[in-house]
Amino acid sequence: MDGSFDIKQLAGVTAPVGFFDPVGFTTDKSEGKIRFYREVELKHARLGMLAALGFLVGENFHPLFGGNIDDPAYLAFQQTPLQTFWPAVVTAIAVLEVFSVFTFNSPAGGEPWSIRSDHMPGDLGFDPLNLKPTDPEELKTMQTKELNNGRLAMLAAAGMIAQEFATGQKLF
Repeated sequence: MDGSFDIKQLAGVTAPVGFFDPVGFTTDKSEGKIRFYREVELKHARLGMLAALGFLVGENFHPLFGGNIDDPAYLAFQQTPLQTFWPAVVTAIAVLEVFSVFTFNSPAGGEPWSIRSDHMPGDLGFDPLNLKPTDPEELKTMQTKELNNGRLAMLAAAGMIAQEFATGQKLF
C-alpha cells in the first residue's frame, strides 16, 4: 500500500466511533480495494436515501403509477399499471454502471475490483449546480455528511421494509 494513503483519514470516520471495521474488511487491503469498498458504500447509501424518501412520499402522495393502490409497498410495487417502467429503470442503471467501469484498475494488473487512485469514490463527474466545495476540508465534511445520512437511510429503509413485512400494513 502507498504510504501516503491512510484509511483513517477518509471521509466518514467520525466521532464517537471513529474508524469502525469490526469484521476487518479493510485489513491488509490495497488502497484501490478500499476505494472500491467506499464506492460501493456510497452507491448503496444514495440508494438508501432514495428508498427512504420513496417510502415516505409513496405512501402519502399518489398521483403516479396507479394512485388508487392502497397496499403496503411490497405489494403495490407489483400492482402498478406501468410494469414497462421497470425495464427502463434497470436499463438506466446499467448505463450508469457501465461508466463506472472506467474508474477501475485493470484486472490484468493482478487486482480485480479495485479503483484507480486518481478517482475519488462517489464522484460521478456531474455537478451542474456547482455544489461540490473546492476547499478540501469542506469537501471532506460534505462527504462525511453524505455517508452518515446514507448509512442511516439504509437502516431506515430496511426498518420500513421489515415493518411492512411483519405487520402486512402500510407504514402510515
